[in-house]
Amino acid sequence: MITQDALLEQVQRVLAGLPEHPTSPEVVRVIREQAGVISDEEVIAVLRRLRSESVGIGPLEGALALPGVTDVLVNGPREVWIDRGGGLEQLDLDLGSEEAVRRLAARLALQCGRRLDDAQPFVDGCITRDDGSIIRIHAVLPPLADSGTCLSMRILRQASLTLDDLVAGGTLTADTAAVLRTIVAQRRAFLVVGGTGSGKTTLLAAMLGEVTADQRIICIEDTAELNPAHPGTVNLITRSANVEGAGAITMSDLLKQAMRMRPDRIVLGEIRGAEVVELLAALNTGHEGGAGTIHANSITEVPARMEALAALGGLTRDALHSQLAAALDVVIVMRHTPQGRRLAQLGVLRGNPVEAHVVWDWEHGVVDGDAEVATWFPR
Repeated sequence: MITQDALLEQVQRVLAGLPEHPTSPEVVRVIREQAGVISDEEVIAVLRRLRSESVGIGPLEGALALPGVTDVLVNGPREVWIDRGGGLEQLDLDLGSEEAVRRLAARLALQCGRRLDDAQPFVDGCITRDDGSIIRIHAVLPPLADSGTCLSMRILRQASLTLDDLVAGGTLTADTAAVLRTIVAQRRAFLVVGGTGSGKTTLLAAMLGEVTADQRIICIEDTAELNPAHPGTVNLITRSANVEGAGAITMSDLLKQAMRMRPDRIVLGEIRGAEVVELLAALNTGHEGGAGTIHANSITEVPARMEALAALGGLTRDALHSQLAAALDVVIVMRHTPQGRRLAQLGVLRGNPVEAHVVWDWEHGVVDGDAEVATWFPR
């Protein structure tokens, strides 16, 4: 008797060769023709598999729909993990066979405009959903992935929470929210740093929502995540090269365009390369109150991280520190804890070469009374 996987493959091949999109009765007819003797229950099972493998994220749709899910990770057909903000949880979900996972990964890659096969065994891309969320897709095929096809999906819902929402959710205290409002009101340039999934973009969007309505904000991102509650926001999105390797638009390109768009504030959704050189130049030439995010685990890592990024843009260490000292005022650290996402530290950059100093942290409160930021906390 033919297996369901083999039957599914045969049915998909026949349906792909039809000149027009088949109706449901036509699909049932093809299933019965390919299967021979098959019960109504088995036909329904094949129909469900067909829909699962043809629409949306397939069998992982249920995982994506769970409340609070930010990541779905697949390590072969029998290991599916999710992250809802409190660490990884394994789901009781069997994706069938390695071939089924590979087909799903290849289909998702195709939706991203990419290819995934033995000649190109890994892929990175984004899918925009009907609800406005964006799913960042990464896949790796065997034998590079020893456990079987690996899928990593990050759900990028547009960040639109306010500081009050974050206080209510326990990410901030009322006192730290007041300090963040002061940073915005005084047009201080700031960086939000933290690890993957720590809430950097969410906090950045919430702070931008505090900018007065008479200011124009230009947000530059790789994917459209920032959605602050601000009427004067313009989002510029980078573009990858096409299959011929042409047509790429980088953050550096968009930063140069943003300078000509009469911005009051220039914001980089994530600083990850040579664009840091243009950003520092902008912040040092009258564009106050700019902001961005970078990956770092603590304030003390920021100078070294900025050195590495600036080197990609040809900026020497001495030049970087001179510009950094003049351009950035405050560093805000987000952290992913077992209790959820937290604003963990506030700090400043001082001196030349620049050194990072913690002013306040979640556990100890104000730890540096000499820093100006410390004076913004209630006594």
